[in-house]
Amino acid sequence: MTDIIVPEHPQSRLHRLFDRNFLDYSAYVIRERAIPDIDDGLKPVQRRILQTLRNMDDGRYHKVANVVGETMKLHPHGDQSIFAALVNLANKELLIDRQGNFGNVFTGDQASAARYIECRLTPLARETLFNPDLTAFVDSYDGRMQEPVTLPAKLPLLLLLGAEGIAVGMATKIMPHNFGELLQAQIDCLEGKDFTLLPDFPGGGIVDASDYQSGNGRLRCRARMVLSDKTITITELPATLTTESLIESVERAAKAGKIKIASISDYTAEKVEIEIKLPRGVYAEEVVAALYAFTDCELSVSPSLVLIKDNMPCIMGVEEVLRHNTDKLRRDLEQELRIEQSRLLDRLHAATLEQIFIEERLYKQIEEESSAKAVSDAVRHALEPFAARLIRKPSKEDIERLLDIRIKRISRYDISKQEKEIRSIEQAIAAIDKHLHDVTLFTKNYLRGLLDKYGAQYPRRSELKAFDQVDAREAAISNLLVVYDRASGFLGHKVSSTQAEIEVPCSDLDRIMLIFRDGLYKVIPVPDKLFIGSELLWAGAVRKQLVFNLIYRAGAVNLSYIKRFRMPSFILNKEYRLFEEHKRSVIQMFAIGESGIRARVSLAPSARARSNTLELDFDECLIKGEAAQGKRVSERAVRKVADITGQPKQELPAAPVLPGIAP
Repeated sequence: MTDIIVPEHPQSRLHRLFDRNFLDYSAYVIRERAIPDIDDGLKPVQRRILQTLRNMDDGRYHKVANVVGETMKLHPHGDQSIFAALVNLANKELLIDRQGNFGNVFTGDQASAARYIECRLTPLARETLFNPDLTAFVDSYDGRMQEPVTLPAKLPLLLLLGAEGIAVGMATKIMPHNFGELLQAQIDCLEGKDFTLLPDFPGGGIVDASDYQSGNGRLRCRARMVLSDKTITITELPATLTTESLIESVERAAKAGKIKIASISDYTAEKVEIEIKLPRGVYAEEVVAALYAFTDCELSVSPSLVLIKDNMPCIMGVEEVLRHNTDKLRRDLEQELRIEQSRLLDRLHAATLEQIFIEERLYKQIEEESSAKAVSDAVRHALEPFAARLIRKPSKEDIERLLDIRIKRISRYDISKQEKEIRSIEQAIAAIDKHLHDVTLFTKNYLRGLLDKYGAQYPRRSELKAFDQVDAREAAISNLLVVYDRASGFLGHKVSSTQAEIEVPCSDLDRIMLIFRDGLYKVIPVPDKLFIGSELLWAGAVRKQLVFNLIYRAGAVNLSYIKRFRMPSFILNKEYRLFEEHKRSVIQMFAIGESGIRARVSLAPSARARSNTLELDFDECLIKGEAAQGKRVSERAVRKVADITGQPKQELPAAPVLPGIAP
């Protein structure tokens, strides 16, 4: 019986084709374009640009167009992507020295055409990025050239430069850090000390890193402002922002009525200078909070430290990345020392062989030999008595090198000069042996050398400072007037103010709190015109810092209580109560203020009491929650309460001590 073969549906083959090609494309974009490598901190295009500059390096500037063209031999993409990456890397002012107009990172102006501007490697890049002995090379995309897998960078470039990239299914946003702080942190890491790293942006500004979670989390960035009475000058921008986008945000806020300005001008050149002129009656101190609340003068940045490690994408922390880079630096320096040690030993071996061959006149022993093999054997045998002075046993190549020495060189041989050279080689070998004995100390000294040499060129530009969140409602301009007309019972900013009993200046972002005589309260949005009845006691814009002071009568027991509380939490339009509902419960006195509130209380007459009047100081009562019952004013009923805040204290007859009230 033959098996029945069911043909595969063409759609299934198409799905498999898409799945396979999509995975290949995703992996390529992640590893070869968007995400930097942890070892050298560079994306492939940046690595190819730097390697090309190294290949072309002769100390002089090169046309950027030529650099882009040479880089295209390694980079399988268009010239515009290379040019944009080169300009971006040069504007970081660390690895590429610029000449010409590379644009303006503050204003967002573009660089001149590649044929007009020039660049070369900086001394820092030459000293710390390249070493062919430590670099693994692979064939370029067309097999004509060799390109590095990663550069043997001696700097933690991933954290120093920062990076942004969007790949398939992931993105990275790595914050730049300060040169000196990174190297000092590496020294601390080698010494086993704890360290903390916080971002430093080239544009400066003020940074609140309270929520910065080791390369992830959130940063809040503010512009730096210089204030005078009628002018605000912005001198530093928040991270990732240009003057054009900042000005647009200010103009947008002014058009929406969030802030009041007369004009805004951009005088930015080498330094940021945005001047905001204020209209008559508006002062700088009043506008700063609104600028932070309603414009891009304050921004939130969400870092994401995604990188390539061992050819795979992963998320790491700043400290973990720095420890990895520090361990790699230590290994690279040790490997460089061993390579240099091997070269010096080869030089010492060759110099010692030459010294013995010439000073001991071993060349005379080959005069009678007739064949090349006999000549080589004669030299080898002649060197045997001097084996103790040699680094290793002479090889065939060593003997051939001795036989290549010309008579002219032998006749001019300077014994003292050769001895001096041998001594200097031996001293260099001894120094390397000392460094290899304590590679950690050598690494720390190397980092301190970089700090001493280059640290002053890269001071911290961003100020680290914790600042409070600006309340947008409090910062908004009070452009509305909410009015309460008791006669009609209406409240709102469209209610006529001719019979106004309560007026509340506010903005359209505010919430209005209403407190009624029977203890009911609720919070509502700013109304156009709303009927609330005639029993409203107080209305005001919600402010967290408000302190409420009141005396109320609990109708069920006919006793009065004093209480204080701060602005309560609320749900819009939901009704709450300050005390238990009763037909005789009522607020007898109400005042706003954190201190200095006083009241005079008239009590129901009593034949045994020496006085029927009390003076109460609200400062002597604790501030509790709005649901607290409060302290009892007296064991007698309260007939009348008068607010005497600001009046001089009167000497009253002594009254009995009441619960919760100091005498």
